[in-house]
Amino acid sequence: MIHQYQLNGYNIVIDTYSGSVHVVDDLAYEIIALYEHTAPEEIISLMKEKHYSEESIRETISEIEELISNGQLFTEDAYEELSINLKERKTYVKALCLNVAHTCNLSCEYCFASQGKYNGDRSIMSYEVGQRAIDYLLEHSGHHRNLDIDFFGGEPLMAWKVVKQIVAYARSKEQEYNKKFRFTFTTNGMLLNDEVTEFLNQEMYNVVLSLDGRKEVHDRLRTTVTGKGSYDYIVPKFQQFVQKRGDQEYYVRGTYTKNNVDFTNDIFHIADLGFDKISMEPVICDPREPYALTERDLPEIYKQYEILAKEMIKRSEQSEGFTFYHYMLDLSEGPCIQKRITGCGSGTEYLAVTPWGELFPCHQFVGDEAYSMGNLWDGITRPELQCQFKESNCYTKPECKDCWAKLYCSGGCPANALHATGSINGTYEFSCDIFRKRIECSMMAKVAESIRAMEESEV
Repeated sequence: MIHQYQLNGYNIVIDTYSGSVHVVDDLAYEIIALYEHTAPEEIISLMKEKHYSEESIRETISEIEELISNGQLFTEDAYEELSINLKERKTYVKALCLNVAHTCNLSCEYCFASQGKYNGDRSIMSYEVGQRAIDYLLEHSGHHRNLDIDFFGGEPLMAWKVVKQIVAYARSKEQEYNKKFRFTFTTNGMLLNDEVTEFLNQEMYNVVLSLDGRKEVHDRLRTTVTGKGSYDYIVPKFQQFVQKRGDQEYYVRGTYTKNNVDFTNDIFHIADLGFDKISMEPVICDPREPYALTERDLPEIYKQYEILAKEMIKRSEQSEGFTFYHYMLDLSEGPCIQKRITGCGSGTEYLAVTPWGELFPCHQFVGDEAYSMGNLWDGITRPELQCQFKESNCYTKPECKDCWAKLYCSGGCPANALHATGSINGTYEFSCDIFRKRIECSMMAKVAESIRAMEESEV
């Protein structure tokens, strides 16, 4: 399975099963498109009609055959059987999303968590529940030495005291269990201060800062409970925080909607504010909402991702580069093949915990009782539900069978699939379309980066 496309002057060929990415000339690009279903002599005849010389055609065919022989083009699928075996694997929990606050000091209109309440009562996690969550992870982590804890909400800074207590308790257990905790924190920034900044920079491996971009875009949907925009209040706090964070991990995460389909302007605005690690996600919401994205927006969305990739190349050349979360591809190493098949591990290796200790497959399922899996004291009480997540991967979804991008998305997000189709094994085609475009653009950016590096090394 291969995928060919042309972008920014490059002819790019992706070989799905080997992971090889080729940049080829026009002749090779045309021959590769014909190769599988056209006899060599017919290819020669067709290409001669386009005024290519027979010598160059035969030489190109020979080079293509060498790539095939080396397992870098038209590679056979060696992973489908592995996907079957993965269903039988024993899994251990290695990450928990702790919803320490089912409440928020903002009232963002598009919030999937119903302004932090998850369609339920407002609540703050107690230290006892947080302590039990750490114990549960230690007890069920098996061979995993590195364990992840995500502090989430609502707004987790509204549970600041318990966050610090949970971190201290987890650290106290590391040596005893020979484990290492890695913490992540997501915040809207309203309660950031010097004390919080110092603690987060000391203890958090990554910090996610919520900002949608330009003031008018951000303030339209991210308001306080009194209806005021939050941009002017949080941007200086975020800038100060990042300045003090130094070279540690963070990223500014925004959401784009129907209101700002020109979202690259928001990304560039964020970069111009001094932030060099950025993510911008399409809104996931009821299609009846006025800010919902639709298929009619796809051509403009595609255009925006191309604009983004080209601008990132330009800024990088000017030493003013920034990273974009969805363009961070590692073509030399990257995730193992098991991870590329199975995805994020929601419901198996990754679980979300409510303030009262209920377990869900991930934070996007919280509040949906059909996906309540158990609790911190009794463990998984619905193993049949967990099996559904264990058995779901990019090979179990018929729509993924012939998709060239399946080993990059692992079959997509189960929560998005559920909300769009009613099943975690469904396929949210709109999201797939966006994902494939992002992969194309990120590949092109990688190609440009590699070519520039080679040219500089030759100087």
